Amino acid sequence: MRKIIAALALSLLIMAQPARAQSILRDAETEALFADMSKPLIEAAGLSPKDVRVILIKDDSINAFVVGGQTVYIHSGLISEADNANQVQGVIAHELGHIADGHVVLQSEGIRPAIGIYVLSLLLGAAAIAAGSPEGGAGILAAGQQAAQSAFLAFTRVQEATADATAAKFLQDAGISGRGFLQFFKKLQSAEFRAGYTNIDPYAQSHPLSGERVATLTHTLEQSPAWNTPSSQALDARFLRVKAKLKGFVDEPKRTLNAYPTSNQSIYAHYARAYAYHKAGYPDKANAEADALIAAAPHDPYFLEIKGQILLESGEPAAALVPLREATEITNYQPLIATTFGHALIATEDKTNIAEAEKVLRQAVARDYENPFAWFQLGTVYELKGDRARSLLATAERASLTGDPRTAAFSARAAMIGLTQNSVDWIRAQDIALAAQNELDDSRKGGRR
Repeated sequence: MRKIIAALALSLLIMAQPARAQSILRDAETEALFADMSKPLIEAAGLSPKDVRVILIKDDSINAFVVGGQTVYIHSGLISEADNANQVQGVIAHELGHIADGHVVLQSEGIRPAIGIYVLSLLLGAAAIAAGSPEGGAGILAAGQQAAQSAFLAFTRVQEATADATAAKFLQDAGISGRGFLQFFKKLQSAEFRAGYTNIDPYAQSHPLSGERVATLTHTLEQSPAWNTPSSQALDARFLRVKAKLKGFVDEPKRTLNAYPTSNQSIYAHYARAYAYHKAGYPDKANAEADALIAAAPHDPYFLEIKGQILLESGEPAAALVPLREATEITNYQPLIATTFGHALIATEDKTNIAEAEKVLRQAVARDYENPFAWFQLGTVYELKGDRARSLLATAERASLTGDPRTAAFSARAAMIGLTQNSVDWIRAQDIALAAQNELDDSRKGGRR
C-alpha cells in the first residue's frame, strides 16, 4: 500500500522523480506577494484570507500541493518556470479548489475501496500459496496491487479534474483571466514532451494529462467575462523581482550569473546578482549590487533588507543597523525583517542595543509565532540579560516548532522552575512540556508495536 498512501497529498502535478529534501523558504517580500495574488481567489472560494496561507517550498520540481487544513504549498521550481503572476494565480486557484471541495477529507473514500481490493488479493494469494501454487499466489498479489493502485488513481484523477473546474470558477468570480492557467498547463505539456513522456498511459497517472486538461478547460475559460482582463502590471513586476531573488538564493551562483549577466542592468538582474554574489562569498560585489538597487529606489524596504543582510552576514552588524532599522519601520515591523534587525542588534555586542533587540524580537514572535529563528534570537537576548527562565522558555518554543520534543520538554520544565507559578509564561511552559511529553510517549508506544 506504500504507493497508495504516498498519494495522499493533492497536487497540480506529480512527475516521477527521486525523493528530495524539502524545506520551507521564508521571505517577507515573497509572502506579501503571495498574499496579494491569492486574496481575491481566496475570497472567491468563500474562505478568509486570514486563515489561508501560501507557503514556498525549496524544491526545483514544478509542483504545488495541499495536504490538510488551508495551506497551499508551492515549489520554488514552479516559480522559476512561471512567466508571470497570472500563471501562478491559476495554480493557486487549482489548489484552493482542492481545499474548497474538501478533497483532503474525502481521500478516505478513495483509499477504502483500494484497500479492500488489496486485502482481498492478499487473502486469495495466501490461499493459493497454501494450496501449493506459489507462482499463482504471487500473480494474484501482483494483480491485486495493480488493481488497488488503479482504483485509487482513478479517484484522484476525478478530484484533479474537479479542482480544475472549481479553479476556473474562482478565477471568473475574482475577475482574473484564466489565460495564465492555460499557459501553465501548456508549459507542463511541453515539459512532458521534453522528458520523453509521449506514450504515457493515462490510466496510470494520478492526474489527467496536461493536454486533456487544456482541452477541457479552454472553452470554459475563454467564455469567462474575465478572459480579456489584462494582467496586473504591478503584480507582474513584483513577481519578476521575487523570481529573480529566488533564483539568486536557490540556484548555484554560476547558474544565476549566467542567467543575469552583468550586461543586464535591470532591477531584476541586480537583485539576482546581489543574492548570488552574497551566496558565493563576494561581499564587495554583493554590496555593489545592493547599492544599485537602493540607488534606484532608496526607500524600498526589501532592497534595504538585502543591503542589511549582506552587511550583517559579512561581519559588519553595526553598519547593517541603518538599512535594517529603516526596512523594519517602513514595513511596520514585518516579523521576518524585524527578526533580522534584532539579530543585527545582538551581533553588535553592544549592551546598549539589547533593550531594543528585545522589543523588536518580542513583536516579531507575537506577530509570527512560527518563527524558530526569532525565538532563538529572543532566547539569546534573555540569556544576555541573565533571565535564564525565559531563555529556556524561548528554547522550548523553538524546539517545539522544529520537531524536537525531547529538548522542548526538558527546557519547558526547567523554565517552569524559574517562572512565577500560574503566570502567563509559566502556563505556556507547562503547555509545551505536556505536549512534548505526549509526543515522546506516543513515539515510544509506536516503537514498541
